[in-house]
Amino acid sequence: MLPPSRRDFVSLTVSESGSYTNSKQWRRQSCWRKWKQLSRLQRSLILFTLMLLLVGGITTSPTLIGHWRADLPNSCFFLWIALKQLFPVFLFLSAESRLEAVREAFRHAWKGYKNFAWGHDELKPISKSYGEWFGLGLTLIDALDTMWILGLEEEFAEARQWVAKELSFDKNVDVNLFESTIRILGSLLSTYHLTGDSLFLEKAKDIGSRLMPAFNTASKIPYSDVNIGKGTAHPPQWTSDSSVAEVTSIQLEFRELSRLTGDPKYKLAVMEVMKQVHKLDGKQDGLVPMFINTNNGLFTHQGMYTLGARADSYYEYLLKQWIQGGKTEKELLDDYLQAVEGVKKNLLKKSTPSGLTFVGELSHGHFSPKMDHLVCFLPGTLALGAHYGLPADHMELAKQLMETCYQIYAQMETGLSPEIAHFNMHEGSTQDVDVKIADRHNLLRPETVESLFYLYRFTKDKKYQQWGWEILQNFNKYTRVPTGGYTSINNVRDPASPSPRDKMESFFLGETLKYFYLLFSEDPNLISLDKYVFNTEAHPLPIWNSL
Repeated sequence: MLPPSRRDFVSLTVSESGSYTNSKQWRRQSCWRKWKQLSRLQRSLILFTLMLLLVGGITTSPTLIGHWRADLPNSCFFLWIALKQLFPVFLFLSAESRLEAVREAFRHAWKGYKNFAWGHDELKPISKSYGEWFGLGLTLIDALDTMWILGLEEEFAEARQWVAKELSFDKNVDVNLFESTIRILGSLLSTYHLTGDSLFLEKAKDIGSRLMPAFNTASKIPYSDVNIGKGTAHPPQWTSDSSVAEVTSIQLEFRELSRLTGDPKYKLAVMEVMKQVHKLDGKQDGLVPMFINTNNGLFTHQGMYTLGARADSYYEYLLKQWIQGGKTEKELLDDYLQAVEGVKKNLLKKSTPSGLTFVGELSHGHFSPKMDHLVCFLPGTLALGAHYGLPADHMELAKQLMETCYQIYAQMETGLSPEIAHFNMHEGSTQDVDVKIADRHNLLRPETVESLFYLYRFTKDKKYQQWGWEILQNFNKYTRVPTGGYTSINNVRDPASPSPRDKMESFFLGETLKYFYLLFSEDPNLISLDKYVFNTEAHPLPIWNSL
């Protein structure tokens, strides 16, 4: 089901005799139609202007001023009432202008993609060209549900046409199981649910079935790479390991595919992975190592624990699978709760001098104050768990970590976060965050904005929206490319020369801008968190017991 086409005309009422109706009633109806055709922002600006004129006229009229002086208490009361009526308009205009700013940012990014990279995986906005990873139009597919949520009907329609006529998975190409699941399968399933358009479900079935050879291993732990044309799968050339995050962060999508198709094979394959990881030795207080071997199904590189790259979304998907399935799968919840306690016990520290709470890493018993930007998914996940009845201290920890993730942005000269931060813990330190030269890049990542969305949705504390607004403005200041698109940058510590990397990741449209829009929206039913759970690429999938 496509979005309804916009009607840019006013219909005329014709009487039975065939003559036009030219009554006052028709004129009133015509004016009402024209009023309704205006956007919410346009209508609010008109009302706001009228209110200002009213108040301004009252305060500048000599006659009325004389009355005010004669009856000052009542006059002040009238002015207070007028300002009270204006205040919600101020708030609405602020919210609506921020939403429009996100839509404008998306259109600008889309313009670059459409002009220079249409149908390809990623835009290279500086060189006005494109990069390929899988050759499947990754940016376009990743952005489908974002366009729908933002109400960008024209852009969505042209993207849908490309999916219908150009997208084919019958290609001799290797794809990463994890990335193609969360970005392609996840987006297609989400867009199907939001639109009801069966085109996206059929494409989801196609890619889902083509990814299944990855599970043909002796251990049932999937390979990392699949050739979707040949139906073969293999590990990376340099190892027989898969990362733990990758094999445990495809469950939401394949479980939903089984529910929609009635074919249990997808769910059975991914839940076998969860069962094996659940019972494996090598964990520390619920924390898992970063790698798992596809031959024997055992953890490798044991003794290293992080909530950053290669482990992060394992913890996220424990909670989200439990929510998706209607809070019935106790093993998932138990593993999640144990992991949170493991984080508190082993990885949680305070910085100097400000006492920021951060999550570090553990390597063979030695603590490192290193925190990836990826870890900033955690405040949102903790807040989501608290919303679903988990311990209240999860929300308190979420708020503390949210402050830290914001400070990683605020303490940089560009106001943008580095990929990795190191926290000072030594007495006498003058700043909380250090950044190594190799870690100063920013990839337009979504995790902090994602958590800001959750924290605002659950607390309604306006500071989270303000923090997000600051970050969006800094993206516009330092990463926006005039000819279209946004670019990742090499140096967040040099506002004079941030050094563009000439790459716009698909997740900037699929995740970052989507979470900005949801953060600034005041509508709790816009992707209700009681009805949907987001996959790790920000694609909302339905919670089964809410259907």
